[in-house]
Amino acid sequence: MNIITNWSDLPDFEDEQEEADFWDKHELDARLMIGSLHEPDSRESTTITLRFDPRMLSRIKRMARSRYLNYQSMMKQWLSERLEEEIRKTEQ
Repeated sequence: MNIITNWSDLPDFEDEQEEADFWDKHELDARLMIGSLHEPDSRESTTITLRFDPRMLSRIKRMARSRYLNYQSMMKQWLSERLEEEIRKTEQ
């Protein structure tokens, strides 16, 4: 069995059969796999404070509960979607 120690050693495959044949004879080095794992960094998330009208926040929380979501996660999802929408508008 040939061990792949660099990502650059992987060829471009023409089709799935060629890729399957390649992996029958090759495997990835464990160190390569470990090195490719994403390790969360505390700097990837920043805590902020937002002030909401209590009634609006209650409505958001109820909506999140009805969708079996954490309200903060739902709000982050909304903001992310809106940000992408705004970016697409400015790129047109």
